[in-house]
Amino acid sequence: MNKVLLIRYGEIALKGKNRPFFEKRLDKNIKTALRGLEPFKLVFQRGRFFLQIAGEKFHAAQERLRKVFGIVSISPSSTVSPGLPDICIEALALLEKSFRPGISFKVETRRVNKRFPLTSPQISSHVGAFILKSGLDIKVDVHQPEILIQIEVRDQEAYLFSQRIPGPGGLPVGVTGKGLLLLSGGIDSPVAGYMALKRGITLEAIHFHSPPFTGEAAINKAVDLGRVLASYGGRIRLHLVPFTDIQTQIRIHCPEPMTITLMRRSMFRIAERLAAQRGIEVLFTGESLGQVASQTLENLVGIDKVTTMPILRPLIGFDKAEIIDISREIGTYPVSILPFEDCCTLFVPKHPVTRPKADELDRAEEKLPLDELLTSCLERIETRTIYP
Repeated sequence: MNKVLLIRYGEIALKGKNRPFFEKRLDKNIKTALRGLEPFKLVFQRGRFFLQIAGEKFHAAQERLRKVFGIVSISPSSTVSPGLPDICIEALALLEKSFRPGISFKVETRRVNKRFPLTSPQISSHVGAFILKSGLDIKVDVHQPEILIQIEVRDQEAYLFSQRIPGPGGLPVGVTGKGLLLLSGGIDSPVAGYMALKRGITLEAIHFHSPPFTGEAAINKAVDLGRVLASYGGRIRLHLVPFTDIQTQIRIHCPEPMTITLMRRSMFRIAERLAAQRGIEVLFTGESLGQVASQTLENLVGIDKVTTMPILRPLIGFDKAEIIDISREIGTYPVSILPFEDCCTLFVPKHPVTRPKADELDRAEEKLPLDELLTSCLERIETRTIYP
């Protein structure tokens, strides 16, 4: 009997002729996530991956796989020869690990090897009868069993398990293109990044900082958020943009109520130019409609008008409580609430404009040497590679 991790995927199974492309990418991402835990053996068989790894690395591998997009669940499994006597003995041993007097159980079988002489229900019935004859104080409950013994019968081996550890689901990172995330130090944008990764996007991030008003702690906060995202999607390139000059010019020359919207417009212009340089097709942001004054429909439209690149907002219909719940679940929340401000929170006007017209925003920017300021920002970008 050997121990393996049985790995399931979900949505990939619906991809038709493109399915092998998704499976190969998931194979690559699993191996990337397990770097440092070598040696291991990853085998693919008819809709499943099977990971063989040394016992002392078993739990660490399991925890890493829980963050690999495309995986819907993982089961620590025992393997035996695909014969009924061995299956029965191992099923009883599996139940005994969780045994207490009066426990209820059920046996479920998936017969992948259709040459096996018994059907799936027949295997379950035979194994269940064997367990009942063991003399243990147990009972069958086919509706709500306290322990569910599951069996997969394949060509060379049978797999037995009683746990399904959830994975993140979604699509393997790297199958749907590249995106650039506008990453602030707040709660929303890392969650938007997580949602992008979940749909298979290879992600880079851009963070705007305003020295000397924002210090190294604010940059470290962005790096730490990038590191959490990297634990789900592999390494992430983080582009740090010095934004002080643009902010200063906007504060001097533009109407105060418009400052946040105008700053956002400049950020999107810079992000678009950087994305074009990096061969990235789309921008991602953490904006949620109506959450703050700068995220009214009119403000979002006014911001979008300065770019031609698609802007995706995965959180557009989420309320703050929902976003916070996700941030707690994925591990970004403790970093996001650290008390280090980013440049968007430094100079918030007392009465920000909520319904600006695009031509008013255009006129407000006429006094700014925009091309010069944007070019200067792009030339001074610092890029760091963030690893999990």
